[in-house]
Amino acid sequence: MPFGTLYLIPVPLAEEASAKSFTPFLTDTVNSIKEYIVENEKTARRFLKEAGLKTPQSELIIHDYGKHNRADGTAHFFKGLQAGSDVGLMSEAGCPGVADPGAEIVEKAHRMGIKVVPLVGPSSILLALMASGFSGQSFAFHGYLPIEKADRSKRIRELENLSERNDQTQIFIETPFRNNPMLEEILKTAHPKTRLCIACDLTSATEFVQTKTIAEWQKRIPELHKRPAIFLLYHR
Repeated sequence: MPFGTLYLIPVPLAEEASAKSFTPFLTDTVNSIKEYIVENEKTARRFLKEAGLKTPQSELIIHDYGKHNRADGTAHFFKGLQAGSDVGLMSEAGCPGVADPGAEIVEKAHRMGIKVVPLVGPSSILLALMASGFSGQSFAFHGYLPIEKADRSKRIRELENLSERNDQTQIFIETPFRNNPMLEEILKTAHPKTRLCIACDLTSATEFVQTKTIAEWQKRIPELHKRPAIFLLYHR
């Protein structure tokens, strides 16, 4: 019996953003699947409802691969796929496998010879890059920078130098409750003419995307506490 297909299902980045996030094909797909691998079962069930799921949720098989469950291994997640059933993979927000532990599931599916199909949906990294005005020909995503101030400042300088040397956009994130200290460190460390784009609350009613030089940001510093944000540096 041929294996099933692993569908990578993007989910909304913000509350009340389902209309901006779900395509008709995605809705058709979730209504053809009864088994899911998810990062958080509660939010995954909510996303499926918002996406237009018609199947009674009591009929779904949901595997939770949240951080407290990963120690048990992932072999049991693949039994349905090996038996020929299609399965959906969902992260907590945005695209599975991109800055997301779901990459482990996708990597294992490839090793097993299981077909992987990514669906169209929101990626905060790409949305921020699109709106930044920076180079989309060459860019790098670095995830989280060091927490310690000295190490973080050193890393910011390194990214600034990489941007100038390679004409490359440097993209990184921070835990929302540490956004303000991150921004403070960027403004203290980077060259005044370096450009910084801050993209936060993407797809939400409070969405904020602005690109300015470091010197311009220093004149008016935005409040970013607990707001999901992407930072992009560009210097040339």
